[in-house]
Amino acid sequence: MAYIGFARTNFGPYETYERILEELRKRGFNISFSKHHWMGDAPFGLIIADSDKGKIAVRWSLGKEFELKLEEVSDEDWDEFIEDTLEYLSGD
Repeated sequence: MAYIGFARTNFGPYETYERILEELRKRGFNISFSKHHWMGDAPFGLIIADSDKGKIAVRWSLGKEFELKLEEVSDEDWDEFIEDTLEYLSGD
């Protein structure tokens, strides 16, 4: 299984990363690995994680309060989500 997520946050990149991982743990995901991509001058980023329930990718952006939505997707859709987000982050 694979999951993609969309988060809004009113925190900086480091705290956003910690909060998203904490929220995933609260929802029953045991995270074995994670990494965080963001650009210093951009108000958004991407967190990629491996868990006991499958791989997870969460795109976050600034908002008024913290919220996280997750949905189960196919591996192909997960790969496309990662590729599109990383391309956008790199400015290509």
